[in-house]
Amino acid sequence: MLDRERILAKLDALDGYLRELREIAPASLVEYRRVEKKRACERVLQIAIEYVIDVGTLLTAGLRLGLPAEEDEIFEKLERAGIVSAEMVAVLKRMKGCRNLLVHDYARVDDEIIFDAVPTRLGTSMRSSAR
Repeated sequence: MLDRERILAKLDALDGYLRELREIAPASLVEYRRVEKKRACERVLQIAIEYVIDVGTLLTAGLRLGLPAEEDEIFEKLERAGIVSAEMVAVLKRMKGCRNLLVHDYARVDDEIIFDAVPTRLGTSMRSSAR
C-alpha cells in the first residue's frame, strides 16, 4: 500500500530544496568556488537527491515491487513497473552517483560539473558566461 502522505511530504520537501538551490545558485564558477557558496550548493543538492531516492524507495515498497539489493535496483524496479522510463533511470542513477561522490568521495568532486548541473538541470537563469 502506498504511503501517499509520506510520498507527498517528501515531494513537497524536495520542491523546497530545489527552490532553495535555485535561489543560492551562483552566477559564475568563480563565485561558486567561494567555500560558503560551494558547500551550500553541494549540501542542498545532496539532500535533494536523497529525497528523490527516498521517494523511489517509498514507491518501490508501496507498490510491492520487491526489495532492492542496492539503490540502483530501486530505479530499475520502477522502470519494469512502467513508472519511469529507461532514460529517467539513467538520470536517476547519475544523480545517485553524484550524491555518492558528494558524500563518500569528496576529493573527487568536480566543481564545474556541480556548478553546471544547477542551471542545466534545474533551469535557473542565473548563469553567467563569465567563468
